[in-house]
Amino acid sequence: MDNHKQQMQKYWKRNIRTLLILLAVWFIVSFGFGILLVEPLNAIKIGGYKLGFWFAQQGSIFSFVILIFVYVYRMNKLDEEFDVNEK
Repeated sequence: MDNHKQQMQKYWKRNIRTLLILLAVWFIVSFGFGILLVEPLNAIKIGGYKLGFWFAQQGSIFSFVILIFVYVYRMNKLDEEFDVNEK
């Protein structure tokens, strides 16, 4: 029983670590690129739009959706590794 408890603690530590990394990426993309670094990024244009504007309007949304898929993939791998998957 004690081994199971240790395994679950490892599982949750890795789960929280994954979550914090993905939240940091989301923060950097949405707040960093969309607000703080908007002026330097506006010097670059994509499809006729300034890159800073693109990150503020579209990039942060696309990044969030991609991060959802990355989270699902990582959690499925983690669940399989610790044998807590739903299959």
